[in-house]
Amino acid sequence: MTTAAGDAARAAALAPPRAYGAPVGEAVLRARAEDFTVEEDLGFAPAGAGAHLLLRVRKTDANTPWVARELARAVRCRPQEVGYAGLKDRRAIAIQWFSVPRPREPLDLQALHGEGFEVLEAHAHNRKLPRGALAGNCFAVRLRTAAGTGEQLAERLAPRLAAIAARGVPNYFGPQRFGRDGANLDPVAGTVARLPAAARGFRLSAARSMVFNAVLAARVADGSWERLLAGDLANLDGRGSIFGVPATDETLESRCARLEIHPTGPLWGAGEPRTGAGVLALERRIGADFAAQCALCAAAGMAQERRSLRLRVAELESGVESDAVLLRFRLTRGSFATAVLRELVDASSSDYGGESSA
Repeated sequence: MTTAAGDAARAAALAPPRAYGAPVGEAVLRARAEDFTVEEDLGFAPAGAGAHLLLRVRKTDANTPWVARELARAVRCRPQEVGYAGLKDRRAIAIQWFSVPRPREPLDLQALHGEGFEVLEAHAHNRKLPRGALAGNCFAVRLRTAAGTGEQLAERLAPRLAAIAARGVPNYFGPQRFGRDGANLDPVAGTVARLPAAARGFRLSAARSMVFNAVLAARVADGSWERLLAGDLANLDGRGSIFGVPATDETLESRCARLEIHPTGPLWGAGEPRTGAGVLALERRIGADFAAQCALCAAAGMAQERRSLRLRVAELESGVESDAVLLRFRLTRGSFATAVLRELVDASSSDYGGESSA
């Protein structure tokens, strides 16, 4: 990738435009692990019987793959036999679900704990937990004041929070997807095929996510990230159902305003997006601007898929502390808390999270 192309890629990935303008203030994020808590909502109950166990695990300052390896060691299975729905931030308290094969020997897994993790619950289940198998995530994020009091920060945040609750935020992939300083964006050439499977997956995911962010950035710039255009592919909020919008009408516009449906952007793969009119023209143009990334996704056998351009922030509320504001909200799976926080504050962090909050 040329220097100019590399700079454009990093700008699209890491510094896309905000929908609501400049942040309302500064804050410190993750001063302590307990300042960022995320809890998975599976959206289903354990089966109660089967050859696997679902484990509800609390981890603190630990990354997901490491905990998975520790669980594998405890039940004496191969690491790849451990399932989890998604990665969670390391610099955080995360309550997430793992699955393991049922141990041959009796083992009190609810007493299992190690450095940075403890098993809270164990339930019989009928299959390995696949990636993406959750309904959403609930967050509790403490924004510590860089200057002033928590009450002063809360006053500045209140109008912005009201707008976000009513309109949502751009559904950008967060910087965690691109690695430290965007390291996962390189290389984007044939050398990717020679990388180990996990590293190759990170590179492909980063390339695809960057193209999506670039399309979303263009629609934030023209104000269409939160409204349907003729030629759009729309999706139902929190679901994978996609349908075409050959023309807009009052009913569609009303449903979109109520956050029931959203316009979508491309997750690049072979062929071209199935959008139409000006939407397709925009996506083709950005695909050409990032031809190397698009070609990489297509060569890897990825199919054209869609992702909502807008993210509804559910159950959003805030509480005031002496030197902080505590935010609580719920997001659908595959979305990033950073998409919400960047519309509120310019946040410094004591540590790089390193994983997705999806």
